[in-house]
Amino acid sequence: MELNQGLHLAYCTNIHRGEDWAQTFGSLKTDVISVRDRVSANKAYAIGLRLSDLASRELSDPAALETFQQWLEDENCYVFTINGFPFGNFHGTRVKEQVYVPDWTSKGRLEYTNRLFDLIAALVPDGIDGSVSTLPGSFKEFITEESQERQIRENIWQCVEYISDLSARTGKALHLGLEPEPLGYFETSTETVRFFESLHAEHPNDSRLYEHLGVNYDTCHLAVEYEEPRAAIGALRDAGLRISKLHLSAALIVQPDDTVKGNLRAFEDDVYLHQVIEKDRLGKLNRYRDLDIALESRSDADEWRIHFHVPLHSPDGDWFKTTREHIIGVLDLLQEDPELCSHLEMETYTWEVLPNLMKNRDVVDQLVGEYEWTLGELAARGLA
Repeated sequence: MELNQGLHLAYCTNIHRGEDWAQTFGSLKTDVISVRDRVSANKAYAIGLRLSDLASRELSDPAALETFQQWLEDENCYVFTINGFPFGNFHGTRVKEQVYVPDWTSKGRLEYTNRLFDLIAALVPDGIDGSVSTLPGSFKEFITEESQERQIRENIWQCVEYISDLSARTGKALHLGLEPEPLGYFETSTETVRFFESLHAEHPNDSRLYEHLGVNYDTCHLAVEYEEPRAAIGALRDAGLRISKLHLSAALIVQPDDTVKGNLRAFEDDVYLHQVIEKDRLGKLNRYRDLDIALESRSDADEWRIHFHVPLHSPDGDWFKTTREHIIGVLDLLQEDPELCSHLEMETYTWEVLPNLMKNRDVVDQLVGEYEWTLGELAARGLA
């Protein structure tokens, strides 16, 4: 939905199953419309679209695309952003680190992302930017040779060139957001700036780099890294980087004693990767690849932050907190400067694997609750 100051808010449809276009479109016609009817009656409603590689190929068929465009018009809906991080299956099967496959060392990732830009250019209304978000190059463990790092930069640059040409042809303002994530090839604001500096060194004085490439700032991910919004976003902006999109999402914070570790067993699942970053008593950060590994450790750290997206409106519990304060800090910055970023997307894709203490309503009710919380915080800042 369009908010004040030219901002646009949606929720990401990666919360719903949708591995082919028929399944994706089915979710749009049912769950998405049910949410729309409760939060955006009689107003144009924004959709944060997630398309797998297969779904993107099927939607690229001219007849399928025309049918979807007509449906958007009939339902008073619009698309301004696409989540291009998960390439393949994203529900009901083991995803874990395979969400990074293919990574940006692969031409397959480049071709998929270019296809998503063809689609967003055809879908986004005139006068509104179109964005696509993607992974931070690769998973750290996958990168073992300098040649892989060069290939990542080459493929991302080829995508920048493609976006630039497409923007010129269509008159649409299009940009790609690289999404730092714990244990990604770059995961912190410092590593992200360093990656862009490498690109800039290879393409000096080329304005296309900063016009069509930016950062998809996920509030869960940066909070798990113990970063503070003002410092992290300040570092990105001081480096000249655009914030392509803000992902509004929350993580878990716990003090990992034996009782808490027992409670966390309910958050283990075989589908998604739940990286854990702990802060020890000296302030040092240690990283665990997944929650099960952290739980088997003999850690006596003061705090764990866990990459498990929890509903934005979930209150703190008796033994855990969430990182909503990081979201609030980002929204405070947005209030100070609404031009910081115009694309806002709520992203709690974990509904199917939420433990019962957080899954006490159906998916539509949960999404409505997230809208109510987010719109309330935005309204308190004069942004909605």
